[in-house]
Parts: sequence; structure tokens; C-alpha cells
Amino acid sequence: MEAFALEKQLTDHPAGTDSAPPGELAAKPPEQANCLDRLLEEASDHLQLQMLLIETAAGNEQADLGLIARAYHFAAARHTGQTRKSGEPFMQHCVEVARILAQVRLDSTTVAAGLLHDVLEDTPVTIEEIGVEFGPEIAGLTDGVTKIERFQYESREKRQAETYRKMLLSMVKDIRVILVKFADRLHNMRTLDHVDEEQQMRIARETTEVYAPLAHRLGLARIRWELE
Repeated sequence: MEAFALEKQLTDHPAGTDSAPPGELAAKPPEQANCLDRLLEEASDHLQLQMLLIETAAGNEQADLGLIARAYHFAAARHTGQTRKSGEPFMQHCVEVARILAQVRLDSTTVAAGLLHDVLEDTPVTIEEIGVEFGPEIAGLTDGVTKIERFQYESREKRQAETYRKMLLSMVKDIRVILVKFADRLHNMRTLDHVDEEQQMRIARETTEVYAPLAHRLGLARIRWELE
């Protein structure tokens, strides 16, 4: 039942829109074009943010680009000084997760949640702070991704993998939590060379047995292909 309800969300909230009525996406609204130009100018020292804004606007002509810029600066300030095992700034991972979501034309709220998905786990920020700054919807998505992170998949048995997938689906009330997690895992797979062999094996097994089948189940062929 949970899986059906989540799958229905994909059809009720199609990618590439922010609740815009059908037929109103043919031309880029002048206000968005003006907003994009202004935000790109303001982000002249933040090339990653510029790329994200351009990709988001290209895939979603109703995107709230101001929201995405605010989420970027909020996350960047909290992740200052943090690095990944590759030595790259931690914020680069957050941006890449958001870019994956933008490239599959998801809504602004989901892209913003991609930028913020690690602040609860890796910084002192609380869910209440995110709620005050960005509202309950983004706070809920961020909290949902954090809760998924707390579960470790260890079994190699096919039946246990299916049980784990069902557990993940039952944990979330909003399909976008799973979509942000897909993007997070996809970027982690792209940078797998920077972790030790044991962790590589664990992440690869979990991805193949849990996340790739989930992506297939939800009709996300492009993400499933790269996860496998």
C-alpha cells in the first residue's frame, strides 16, 4: 500500500513543474528570466551555484530560483571547512546532488532539499531551524533523508533486500525523500574510488540490491541504469 501511494505521487506531481497548470510552460516567464540574470550576477563568485541555477531554469520554467540560491548559501555557510574523503569541499557533494535532481527536472523544493540534505546529519543545524528558514515542506524532506541515513543494509539475501526496500518505502510519506536519496547515492557511486575497499563493497552491494531496484520500481530508468 505504501509503495502504491508513493508511486501515485510521481504522477500527481510531475517533474519539471512547481504546481504550474498544464500548457503554461511553453515560454520562459519574463520574471524568471530577470530573476535568473540577477541571481547569476549575484553568484559571480559561486560558479557551482551559477551552473545549478542555469540547469534548474532550463528544466523547470516555473522554478523558484531564489529559494535555491538561499538554500545554497545556507548549506555552504554550515558546511564551511568540511571536506570529503577525496579532499574536495563537502559542499561540492551537496551541489552535485542538487544538480542531479535539477537534471531530471524535479521541482524547486526537491532541488533545495538536495542542497540541504546533509545539514542535519553533519552540522549543528536543527530541523526547527530549517523549518523557520525554509518552511515545513523542505524541513520534512531533509529530515526524511537523514532518517534513511541511519539505517544500514547488511544482508546479501534477496528476500532481506526486498524487506529493506519495503521498510524504506514505509518510512517516508513523500516520494521526494527517496528521490533525494537516489541522487545522494548516485553521486556517492560516482566518487566511490575515494573510500576504502570494504566501504566500496558495502555501498555497491546496497546500491545494487536496494536502490537500483527501487528506482526501477518507480520508473526512473536513467537513475537505475547509472546505479547499476
